[in-house]
Amino acid sequence: MKRFLEGVMKWKTSACLLYTGAMVIYLFFCQAFGSREVSLTMLWSLLLVCGLGALLQGVCYSDWVFKRMRYVWRGMLFCLLYLPVLAVTGWKAQWFPVDNLGSWALFIGMFVAIFLTMTVGFDIYFRLTGRKYDGLLGQYRREKEER
Repeated sequence: MKRFLEGVMKWKTSACLLYTGAMVIYLFFCQAFGSREVSLTMLWSLLLVCGLGALLQGVCYSDWVFKRMRYVWRGMLFCLLYLPVLAVTGWKAQWFPVDNLGSWALFIGMFVAIFLTMTVGFDIYFRLTGRKYDGLLGQYRREKEER
């Protein structure tokens, strides 16, 4: 039960961070395009995709379901699961003109571009953080040997 509650807390935190980021981006574009009204449909649909996105991140990037899976396969699984969630929500909430094929192509292209950018960004961050901690661990071991 404790592990389940810890998972719920991680999911809630992740969903809140995703929703906050989505709201900042949405409000930026509302301001940029001169929109003075915020759509309730957009707010609810963003909450839905952020909650489901956080859940899918937990499923794909933790050991909840898949104990041993390469990071590349985890990323591909996340894309295969999350893109349909976004597409259906975008279609139902009418985020863009759904009868226009160009809009769909732009939507999918933006999804892939954002996913790749975030993946590369996290990879760089984790490599730099790993080097930092490797250096600190080496320093700790040297200091311990000197004593």
